[in-house]
Amino acid sequence: MNGEFPTWLLENNTKLSDLSLINDSLAGPFRLPIHSHKRLRLLDISNNNIRGHIPVEFGDVLPSLYVFKNSMNALDGSIPSSFGNMKFLQILDLSNNHLTGEIPEHLAMGCVNLQSLALSNNNLQGHLFSRNFNLTNLQWLQLEGNHFVGEISQSLSKCSSLKGLFLNNNNLSGKIPRWLGNLTWLQYIIMPTNHLEGPIPVEFCQLDLLQILDISDNNISGSLPSCFHPLNIKQVHLSKNMLQGQLKRGTFFNCSSLVTLDLSYNLLNGSIPDWVDGLSRLSHLILGHNNLEGEVSVQLCELNQLQLLDLSNNNLHGSIPPCFDNTTLHENYNNSSSPDEQFEIFFSIILMSNLKYFFPSKALREVKVLSLLSGLDLSCNKLIGHIPSQIGNLTRIQTLNLSHNNLAGSIPSTFSNLKHVESLDLSNNKLNGKIPYQLVELKTLEVFNVAYNNLSGEILEWKAQFATFNESSYEGNTFLCGLPLPICRSPATTPEALIGNERDDNLIDMDNFFITFTTSYVIVIFGIVIVLYVNSYWRRRWFYFVEIRSITFI
Repeated sequence: MNGEFPTWLLENNTKLSDLSLINDSLAGPFRLPIHSHKRLRLLDISNNNIRGHIPVEFGDVLPSLYVFKNSMNALDGSIPSSFGNMKFLQILDLSNNHLTGEIPEHLAMGCVNLQSLALSNNNLQGHLFSRNFNLTNLQWLQLEGNHFVGEISQSLSKCSSLKGLFLNNNNLSGKIPRWLGNLTWLQYIIMPTNHLEGPIPVEFCQLDLLQILDISDNNISGSLPSCFHPLNIKQVHLSKNMLQGQLKRGTFFNCSSLVTLDLSYNLLNGSIPDWVDGLSRLSHLILGHNNLEGEVSVQLCELNQLQLLDLSNNNLHGSIPPCFDNTTLHENYNNSSSPDEQFEIFFSIILMSNLKYFFPSKALREVKVLSLLSGLDLSCNKLIGHIPSQIGNLTRIQTLNLSHNNLAGSIPSTFSNLKHVESLDLSNNKLNGKIPYQLVELKTLEVFNVAYNNLSGEILEWKAQFATFNESSYEGNTFLCGLPLPICRSPATTPEALIGNERDDNLIDMDNFFITFTTSYVIVIFGIVIVLYVNSYWRRRWFYFVEIRSITFI
């Protein structure tokens, strides 16, 4: 079906209860029948190109709706206050449009049976809700991607059945309310990219059903509550805040379901905690851009499900542990997960991939994207020693970044085993020797950087993917040559050959010197003898000179 919304369907079918016109190429304005239609229970016209305002009389014409979905269209204008007249409404989805204005107070008072309210990705503004609020049956509230301001309304404390709170990408401010910890049915708290401040409430320790906590990119301060270890927690995203202090032992204790822990871009200090190996299902550990010290703990190798490790931009020292091939970063690692666990992981990925239909939350869809990343980032630390050859066994990684350290020795030839690597950065270290020719086998490589090391010899043949890397990938290596750097003139241009040639040249010069000197000396003496023998005058002068010098010395 195409064209405008078929108003005639409602006018000619007064007993129609369900009408679903999802992705039916509808366009034009949204018009309603002249008379009220009291039998219609479900109306879903999502994912079309319906434009214009929502009719102001909508709630009066369709008062018996249980479900109204009008997402992913091009609606503008404000939300009609007549929505508050729909006493039976349970699901309202107006997400992904161009709606403006505030949430009508009459809607918040009249829709007493509303369980799911999705107004995300519009241009709504103002405060969330006033004190006149009666949505006590609300379970899912999705208001992300708007321009709401002010504090999180205390009216939401009445929503004792709330399971999902999605407020990300707004302009909310103030502290995170402590009463959120009393909403014990909460499973998702998604509030990144706001201006929230203050500490994480200790009341969050009461949220035993919590699965995803995301309050990244705010101004959260203080430390993590040591009592925070929900049994069902799977995702924790607290990056880009001002959290400080050490990771306390009680935090995340026995969180065997935790899959992703992102604490990057904070002010955390101390060493990597020794209890981290207790997070048996952790696959993504992101601690970059903090003030962590100490060595890279070998206990990280006990995280058998590890898929992404980011410890970049800290103050870590020591050598790189060679044991990371004990994790799932190694393709041949024996995954001991039970079939039920593997099915659960697979099902969760399938669910996340369909979030745009179930939950139009961008933040939740980004969780799925993160789950597909795999890599090791230890850059910008103070690591020393050689690069373990076992790193070449991490055949599942897509990115490997060891740049800006003090690593020495040669580049392991085992790196040719990294069949899925797309980015390889070894720049700004003290690596020496030649670039292993086996690296030409890395067919998926898109970023390659070995600049500012002590590498020598000829660069790998300039073809396939290596023909896409410019001079910046190799600069700062005095003895490297070959395209895209200057062409190697001969094998003698290597440092070893230059030293050998210089030694040989010195030997040749000394031989010539002795031969020339001896010959010249003999010729001079012989010449003097001949002159004295032939010329009597010079002979007398010569003996007179010898006699005078003898008397002088006596």
